[in-house]
Amino acid sequence: MEITEVRVRLRNNTDKKLKAYATMTFDHEFVVRDVKVIEGKKGLFVAMPSRKLRESCPECRFGNEIRNKFCSQCGHRLENIARSPEGSGEPKSEHRDLAHPITSQAREYIQGKVLEAYEAEKAKVSSETTTY
Repeated sequence: MEITEVRVRLRNNTDKKLKAYATMTFDHEFVVRDVKVIEGKKGLFVAMPSRKLRESCPECRFGNEIRNKFCSQCGHRLENIARSPEGSGEPKSEHRDLAHPITSQAREYIQGKVLEAYEAEKAKVSSETTTY
């Protein structure tokens, strides 16, 4: 499978960690949207699209965001016992990837393509602002 197109939308907030959103097209047939380019402690990296996890209220079954203390629907106090499956005692992540690479080679390929398109878009915008 080959990435045939990457579109990058730069963010205007230069002081924030989120630098851009990208849309990847694979083999001109499959699209993955909302891939994030983030500035981390070790430089830029690519984060896959994700969604916030929810847990059901035991009283009304409303889906509340993880770590809510009270149900947003009925006000029932929620037990906050979200733990990792390994029993390590560390809390679960609040987000789950919707799509992600399985191998490290696939992750490196995706990250390389997205960051290459990000740098090209940054250079394009930079040259457009200096020509005026």
